[in-house]
Amino acid sequence: MLNIFHEVSQECSRITTEKYSTSFSSSIRLLHKDLRVPIFNIYGFVRFADEIVDTFHGFDKATLFNEFKVATYQAIERKISLNPILHSFQLTVNQYHIDLKLIDAFLYSMELDLNKRAYDRSGYEEYIYGSAEVVGLMCLSVFCEGNKAEYEKLRPSAKSLGAAFQKVNFLRDLKADFEGLDRVYFPDCDFSNFTAKDKLMIEADIQKDFDDAYAGIIQLPLKARFGVYVAYKYYLSLFKKIKKIAPQQILEERIRIPDYGKAYILAKAGIRSQLNIL
Repeated sequence: MLNIFHEVSQECSRITTEKYSTSFSSSIRLLHKDLRVPIFNIYGFVRFADEIVDTFHGFDKATLFNEFKVATYQAIERKISLNPILHSFQLTVNQYHIDLKLIDAFLYSMELDLNKRAYDRSGYEEYIYGSAEVVGLMCLSVFCEGNKAEYEKLRPSAKSLGAAFQKVNFLRDLKADFEGLDRVYFPDCDFSNFTAKDKLMIEADIQKDFDDAYAGIIQLPLKARFGVYVAYKYYLSLFKKIKKIAPQQILEERIRIPDYGKAYILAKAGIRSQLNIL
């Protein structure tokens, strides 16, 4: 009967992913069936941690986050949790031997969001590593299915892809972060006077991350390659759209890719995959 509890818990992680991110959930469904459940499990965990610090206004976020953090480590050690999101996450952590240091770094960066409001260059890089790059590495642990040599080879690209996604999110959500949460992630920028030069500097950094990530995507195991490539193309398209607009517009609206645009990206990626020209 324990298998039923596993299934119910993992369904919670899948539903969480689908409710919070149509882009990621659709990309996960393009992975080989062996990889979908563990990646949903990782996303569910990441999403819940982020929700505590970003949206649980009016509650004691610090206490809630500390309880979540303690429960995370207990779940991994005990190999069970009554919290279905944490139970499904620990299944993946223990099955794929995900390094606890990655989880430490992630939780540290999330905890910074409880109070941190601005970052210098070193603090920004540390936050990006913990909030995004380690998530890419957790997923890579699943994609490589125990092949340590392959994991080490693809590690830099996985970090770059996570960083690219996060930095695009920062640009897309600039208005909500700056005005709603009083957060400034990008260093050396005055968002009360966000200039074209500032925007170009940020975009150059993100483009390098995308370029470095692509070099690894085309070397991923076949089970993972197409799904990751589609997620990459979704975010690259969003990035290209952001690049075309004025700095002030970013502070006034949240840029999105419409559903028909996502469908086009998926269809085009499918054709390139069939022709083996990713």
